[in-house]
Amino acid sequence: MKRAIAICIGLMALAGPAAAQSPVAVVEDVQGKVTGAEFMDYVTPKTVIKIPAGGSVTISYMKSCQREKISGLGTVIIGTDESFVQFADIKREKTDCDSSQSHATTKATSEAAATVLRSLGDKGGGPKIKTQLTLYGASPMVEAKGKGTLLVERLDVKGERQQVELNGNQAKGRFYDFAGTNVALTPGGIYSASFGASKIVFQVDANAKPGATPIVGRLIRLN
Repeated sequence: MKRAIAICIGLMALAGPAAAQSPVAVVEDVQGKVTGAEFMDYVTPKTVIKIPAGGSVTISYMKSCQREKISGLGTVIIGTDESFVQFADIKREKTDCDSSQSHATTKATSEAAATVLRSLGDKGGGPKIKTQLTLYGASPMVEAKGKGTLLVERLDVKGERQQVELNGNQAKGRFYDFAGTNVALTPGGIYSASFGASKIVFQVDANAKPGATPIVGRLIRLN
């Protein structure tokens, strides 16, 4: 215990601006007057989160797929694969996630997706569609900032299509949750998602469940 506290204190001393670092985890839930993190914040290593008595925070790591619910008065320091926790209670579980979720959709990602879509159009589909991401929840949480048309369309079977007009009022101005409207995609299906110039081709795992499953397993980052 003393060693764990010493490690936490040492890390707190090292904690400084982490803007140059890539995010390693997403904050899935916050209860109480937690400082240092809000719902759907991406957090970087050495980020310090303080939890009040009666409060809690749920953090999911995007590469290790470690999901933590931390509750009670204490301090949390974000690591690379899991958190360092002082005093507060912590419950950890492994969830299904794709480490590709740690990277937002880039120009290169979108161009690769566009190539896939063009090839399907030119050839009328094929036996194998190359996907860039796997979702383990059937109701995606989509990061799409601002206003525009969010389009999710099935590629391996014709006719399934979700089109949502976003007005900028989505959570934090950039997160749209299909679970909030009780919409679920088909497990095992292959889809494309697009918003503005951003595109991605993804597959829904055959065992994916609908609804508000762990966000890290159903996150699509269209930036």
